Amino acid sequence: MSTFVISGLGNPGPQYQWTRHNAGFLFLDRLAHLENISITRKSFSGLAGEWGRKGDRLVLLKPQTFMNLSGRAVIQALQFYKLPLSQLIVVHDELDLPFGAARFKQGGGHGGHNGLRSIMEQLGKGDFLRLRIGIGRPPKGDTTGYVLGNIPPEQMESLPRVLDGGLEMLETMLDEGLPKAMSLYNNRNFLEG
Repeated sequence: MSTFVISGLGNPGPQYQWTRHNAGFLFLDRLAHLENISITRKSFSGLAGEWGRKGDRLVLLKPQTFMNLSGRAVIQALQFYKLPLSQLIVVHDELDLPFGAARFKQGGGHGGHNGLRSIMEQLGKGDFLRLRIGIGRPPKGDTTGYVLGNIPPEQMESLPRVLDGGLEMLETMLDEGLPKAMSLYNNRNFLEG
């Protein structure tokens, strides 16, 4: 039996609920809805819930510290469960992927993502698994306004398909390992076919 912390990144509060930057929260909300779990327990500077799956214990965490302090919540959870970085999965929005795509990435830099930057500052390194949910890039350079902007209606309609695809990826990774999940899904777009 393995324990993992799965932290979705986002900003707390209703004004941020449907923004692109909250893709990580939206992913966990979708998972909670499909698996009938609640992520409402106040702990680790966030809201937490647990998903028991095939003998694994998956701690679902939504930091409530605002994005640029996400690391605080993540390190508290890892320390509480005495877990190494290899048992952490961070779900976040990704500008470098088109909407409809989701990819696993092991380690790497923060690419300007404040949530990842905060986690890496707290942990001292970036050797954790990321599930990146594509949000695409804005046509012009204002990325801050773009990531904090609401997901447009036509994308909201197809968002469940994308999030379900991400969930499928996560389950494949847990059952069959990361290389298999990456080879099956990393070049797919969940809106095609």
